[in-house]
Amino acid sequence: MSIVHAIIGYGGMGSWHHRSLKEHVSAIQVKGAWDVREEARQKARDAGILAYESLDALLKDPEVQLVTIATPNDFHKDLCIAALRAGKNVICEKPVTLNAQELTEIIDVAKETGLLFTVHHNRRLDRDYRIVQETLKSGLLGRPYFLESKVQGSRRSLHGWRGHKLNGGGMLLDWGIHLIDQMMDLICSPVVAVDAHLLSIYTPEVDDNIKLTLTFENGAVAMLEMATNCLINAPRWHISGTEGTMVIENWECDGRIMRLKADGEMAWEDDIVYTAAGPTRTMAPRPAHTMEELPLPDVKTQWSDYYNNIVDVLENGAAPMVTHEQLLRVMRVVVRPGRRRQEVPYLTCKKYRYYGGSYDETSTDCTRRLAGTRT
Repeated sequence: MSIVHAIIGYGGMGSWHHRSLKEHVSAIQVKGAWDVREEARQKARDAGILAYESLDALLKDPEVQLVTIATPNDFHKDLCIAALRAGKNVICEKPVTLNAQELTEIIDVAKETGLLFTVHHNRRLDRDYRIVQETLKSGLLGRPYFLESKVQGSRRSLHGWRGHKLNGGGMLLDWGIHLIDQMMDLICSPVVAVDAHLLSIYTPEVDDNIKLTLTFENGAVAMLEMATNCLINAPRWHISGTEGTMVIENWECDGRIMRLKADGEMAWEDDIVYTAAGPTRTMAPRPAHTMEELPLPDVKTQWSDYYNNIVDVLENGAAPMVTHEQLLRVMRVVVRPGRRRQEVPYLTCKKYRYYGGSYDETSTDCTRRLAGTRT
């Protein structure tokens, strides 16, 4: 028997959830959706599902067992709590809330009601991420110490409500939350320091270009970048370990692994080596016989496995893929520094640092004129 499901917020992500479930997860039946906008409700009708006339009507539907919340971010907390109080299991789109305190309030209600509450961190099922996960698990790279993860686009400003501070917009809470979640799922060690640079270049209210550095207790350092005006992209992943290096160039997962050979002892030259970099020993090319090139592992994955896990949780009592503890861990790293709105053509830069459980937010005005920038 199918799990009856309804969607709150039938915009881009809400309709995507409907299509994905219809095509890939037969154990979940989407009965209907509610959206504050009539055009979105009509879109739901056109897709062949019920368009609830009110939120109350959806929450009072006794057939609905599971709700997915896909609204702008600032509505998440109240809607999650309302759905749980109405006796519904809840999946919320990311970011789950705007801060850790709001998340704690939802978790308290979930524990009180005994219902499922989790978040759609589907990027844990991305093929590039699973390749990284599998490679590190294999030990091919030895101990990873520098991990770079970059998502770069070129459309400049953020679209729709994601460009508004009131709605919880900005790249940190859009793509940033995914990259942080991936890295914290990948590295089983507490985060002891965060250094962040949040720039508002084309979207005055919120951050649209970000660099984050996460330092973990085990010594690993993760460098994350989200850009909206990058016309030449860097590799999606670049990871350095004590025994090797891996690179994934793009979403198509082109890349390779270079690993030190067990018997590849390297002798240092007595004389300076002359290279394109000039005279150097340290940066001279490593002898080819000391290394081997390996292909990336062949990993199969699909986003529908997220919902397959939800079915297993509700029908068999399995553990959810995304737990409350993991959500709190991510949200405690994500900080929304105060932001002064600047008139274009100015660059607004906010920095913050995190050390050992407390944040030192610096609101230092590092605004400067961008030569040649146009409104």
